[in-house]
Amino acid sequence: MRALSLFFFLALFFVACQNTASSETEQAAEETTAAPAAKYTLTPFTPSTEYADAAIESMAYKGGTFNFGVGGGSYELGVQTPDAAAKMCANSGKGQHIHLIVDNAPYAAKYVADFEHEVADGEHFLLAFLSRSYHESIKTDAAHVAKKITVENKGITSEAAIEEPMLFYSRPKGNYVGKLATGKVMLDFYLANVSLGANYKVKADINGEEHMVDTWQPYYIEGLPMGENTVTLTLVDGSGQTVDTPLNPVSRTFTLAADPAE
Repeated sequence: MRALSLFFFLALFFVACQNTASSETEQAAEETTAAPAAKYTLTPFTPSTEYADAAIESMAYKGGTFNFGVGGGSYELGVQTPDAAAKMCANSGKGQHIHLIVDNAPYAAKYVADFEHEVADGEHFLLAFLSRSYHESIKTDAAHVAKKITVENKGITSEAAIEEPMLFYSRPKGNYVGKLATGKVMLDFYLANVSLGANYKVKADINGEEHMVDTWQPYYIEGLPMGENTVTLTLVDGSGQTVDTPLNPVSRTFTLAADPAE
């Protein structure tokens, strides 16, 4: 009888040990396969100087020259945005400006309302918006123009409002030098005919690391290494699938460098 009891005790002990070992193995496997910690952080931009009355009232393109009518008593091209120093990120010494984007090309910064700019003959998607001196877009209906245009002989021959949901890339772009510019890099983009939330999001791929954005606002990117970096923005639907719309997705490669004087 004692032998039989001892046999059952040893059997139960063996099974318990096996279960414990199995649980520890499964836990170790889960820890091994857990997603690595994110290299980069996206933090919402601090509130910015508002320009509620800023407006692009008109736009013309003739003879290779753009002419914008910029209105609003609070906004002025070529001056510094009052809170530029507080933003702790790249800022243009030339002041506030227009971001002009033609198709999938990087924007051109224009600090006056009239300027020459070459646009090839053909059909194009054009976006122009008013920007603060630190390159943050003013995200209001009045402060931007988004159109499909046809260009011939350095002039617009036809234009129509863009009807598709579209995403335009703005920042980061170009070269960033020094601690102030490289520590916090602004991510900013522009939307047409789409609101972010349950049905649409922006997937921001930062050097291969995916971040999902569901609020239209600028963000600080932190943790970027010196040298070349690449950001790809994709407008996706509620299931995370790429939206079938023009110029989607879009990528930019930019460079961060230390200032030898720092």
